[in-house]
Amino acid sequence: MSAKFFNRLAVRWHLLGLLFMACLLSACMPRQMLVNSAADALTTQVQAEEEDIGLAREASAFYLKVSESLLRQTPGHLPLAETVASGFTQYAYAFVAFEAERLAPTDAKAAHQLNERARRLYWRAHRHAMAALNQTTPGFSAALAQPQATLWPKLRAEQVGVAYWAAASWGAYIALSKDDPDAVADLPLAVRLAELAWRTSPDHGQGALTSLMGNFEAARPGGSMAKAAAFFDQAFAISGAQNPGPLVAKAEAIAQAAGDRPAFEALLQQALSVSAKRTDLSSQIMRQRAQWLLDNADDLF
Repeated sequence: MSAKFFNRLAVRWHLLGLLFMACLLSACMPRQMLVNSAADALTTQVQAEEEDIGLAREASAFYLKVSESLLRQTPGHLPLAETVASGFTQYAYAFVAFEAERLAPTDAKAAHQLNERARRLYWRAHRHAMAALNQTTPGFSAALAQPQATLWPKLRAEQVGVAYWAAASWGAYIALSKDDPDAVADLPLAVRLAELAWRTSPDHGQGALTSLMGNFEAARPGGSMAKAAAFFDQAFAISGAQNPGPLVAKAEAIAQAAGDRPAFEALLQQALSVSAKRTDLSSQIMRQRAQWLLDNADDLF
């Protein structure tokens, strides 16, 4: 086995040791210092790239539970809050909601149950992200809901990642809550949060935030498809033409919605070509989704 494997294993055992010590110590200050150290170490580990989708899925539950437990003790730890919110959101998207889509044609009941689980996971991610924003900017949620733009909260650079995942998980939750008027009514707030983050750091996440703006523009009542397409194109350019995500998003939000199958297939083929050159997990997930969409194009048009 490689030295890289053993180095990662050693870090994980170190992390578990920190957690064990934190549980044993009763003195408040030393314990909190250990918790913070464990949070820092876990954030670094969870953000490490994993190339194997199956392995990522198997490992996710452990990391999500440990990181969530630590976050409850360090609610103002923005990097850990971002890790937790992104972890729950991506797990719900890649492994729960996607499975529901694949099952829907043959097992509607199982698909419904999976979608309900995905909704709960998205909301869990959103709660953690918003709690961190409220912890670091007291009154953040109340200010976000104000009708006057001058009263909306200001995002600091270090809050953008948490705000991005708060908005992304919120939007995903709303998309699976079409029968819940109260949830749907929050769409303008989710869009507002994404826009606040985007105006602060439009290049965040190698175009992921700009791509989210495209999704929101396409989804909101009265949204402009031309403007949404421009967001997706801008997101792909920000990534240096390396991120297949905006291509898949544009195929679904623009081409599929317009009934343009040639454009739909061309965008997905481009996404497959881009993702084939990358081994990171997000690219592999997008590759998997692009291929599934192509394989099911007859049912989608």
